[in-house]
Amino acid sequence: MASRPIPSSIWWLTILLLACVVFAMTTGAVMYVQTQEQHQSRANMITGGAWDRGRFAIERYGCGSCHIIPGIDSGLGKVGPDLTHVAQRAALAGSLGNDPTTMVAWIAHPQKLRPGSGMPEQGVQPQEARDIAAYLYAQY
Repeated sequence: MASRPIPSSIWWLTILLLACVVFAMTTGAVMYVQTQEQHQSRANMITGGAWDRGRFAIERYGCGSCHIIPGIDSGLGKVGPDLTHVAQRAALAGSLGNDPTTMVAWIAHPQKLRPGSGMPEQGVQPQEARDIAAYLYAQY
């Protein structure tokens, strides 16, 4: 039994379909990167920090030993709350308003805002607190 050649219309349809898939994947990747950059820029602006420095500060202070933190390899802790999508929450630490000023104050001096809280004083400097807040808000 002889095999029949594949019609050229099928080849063109296959090429067109592959081109559409490649275009859609490329467009999606570009849109994802642009969205991430927008979140990072906004987070830097509202906190006065720098999200990329915040990542290093989070690692240096060992925040991931207590918290799950997206994008932080050591951020697998189970003691404190999961910080995934913390930017979308209405409250911090149970009842504190979730705004940049409060987030920075909470990171810098949690025991001043909530004495006896499980969140320890880490000696986080003001700029580092802004950087950490920027990182957390950038993870929208």
